[in-house]
Amino acid sequence: MSIEQLAETAQAMVAPGKGIIAIDESTATIGKRFAAVGIENSEENRRAYRELLLTTPKLSEHISGAILYDETLRQSTRDGVPFAKYMAQHGIIPGIKVDKGTTALAGFPGELVTEGLDGLRGRLEEYYRLGARFAKWRAVINIGEDIPTGTCIDVNAHALARYAALCQGAGPWCRWSSRKC
Repeated sequence: MSIEQLAETAQAMVAPGKGIIAIDESTATIGKRFAAVGIENSEENRRAYRELLLTTPKLSEHISGAILYDETLRQSTRDGVPFAKYMAQHGIIPGIKVDKGTTALAGFPGELVTEGLDGLRGRLEEYYRLGARFAKWRAVINIGEDIPTGTCIDVNAHALARYAALCQGAGPWCRWSSRKC
């Protein structure tokens, strides 16, 4: 992706009157939602649910992008069109959640750090080939008595900076890569 394409994507994502839909729930999280309404947490039910969301008529009039889960990026409509391709054809930018969730920050009770940097470069390259054009990483900072600590903020800021650097330097998402974008 060239710097021009990067700027175009960023502008499209923040188009006036539009938002980004997050349908990046993990299998476990969506399973809890399904259980609450008596739906079996099967891959087909998850695919059908996400298809229902992504194929909503006139969705692109209100949604500029959608954050997908790894499984979702690999799925297709019932007609066999990959979700990322369907979205692009309908003016919605496919994105991907790339973090691997949070874990307790060792030595700092009540504080978390986000995991998923290991192997991220390769995942980013694969996700681009599958149609993703932006990535999401989250940092969870709990607020309470004596938290967040400076260490928690530093650790999460460092992870966010490494995530950003990997996104900027990974294959087609590059700005400064030696490879052709």
